[in-house]
Amino acid sequence: MSTQHDVRHYPGAGLVTWAFFLWLYAPIAVVIWFSFNENRLVSVWSGFSTKWYAAALENDALLGALRTSLTVAVTATVVATLVALSAAMVLTRHADLKFRRLSETVVNLPLLLPEIVIAVASLILFSQIGFTNGLARLIVAHSAFCTPFAFLPIRARLAGMSADYEEAAQDLYAAPFTAFRRVTFPLILPGVFAGAMLAFVISMDDFITSNMLNTGGTTTLPVYIFSLIKKGTTPELNAISTLLILASLIIATLALAISARAMRRG
Repeated sequence: MSTQHDVRHYPGAGLVTWAFFLWLYAPIAVVIWFSFNENRLVSVWSGFSTKWYAAALENDALLGALRTSLTVAVTATVVATLVALSAAMVLTRHADLKFRRLSETVVNLPLLLPEIVIAVASLILFSQIGFTNGLARLIVAHSAFCTPFAFLPIRARLAGMSADYEEAAQDLYAAPFTAFRRVTFPLILPGVFAGAMLAFVISMDDFITSNMLNTGGTTTLPVYIFSLIKKGTTPELNAISTLLILASLIIATLALAISARAMRRG
């Protein structure tokens, strides 16, 4: 059935659709537009300029916060994905596992709790054991918080994959690790990639945990942006936000391309 036919049956559907996308993306469009404002006042347009992008890329404090965020996000993504992959393999390939449902609940528990609770609990724990390294504290806390986000797509991919492929590989005398490396992992790679990207985005975007656990020299990008907002909004902040939006689009496009390639292979 064509789109035009659907619109005739639902009068105003096109208008509602446009209104929805306008409501969703208009604030982002405003941020991008005013990032090219020559005037230091965000709300007063005085001409087109890219000087705020140059100022952002020459800002040592900004670049330091970006490096900290990338270091924490990449490390936390690797740790969280490995833990989530191991947990998903155990919970989906061992149906007779004792306390299986309880284990799934424990893995997914951070999704059910407010982030402020996890941040406070992490802060108290690190204080009690004398864990003072700011960067290491961020990595540990982000890894724990991101694990369930990585776990969900990996587990879904494994649950939708028949175990017959692995059994056939083992029948052909492939060792368990070889069967996983040559058969299982290539088939679940889109799920693993989706979980890793989700964990990366969650870590890069995290503010509450980072704000509570960061120390001098370990300020993450969201915390730094928040400090700029408290001082006053400038087009430089819009430029930073636009660059983050561009990076998110690149990551999303890459994820879609990998998923489409996997579907074509399937």
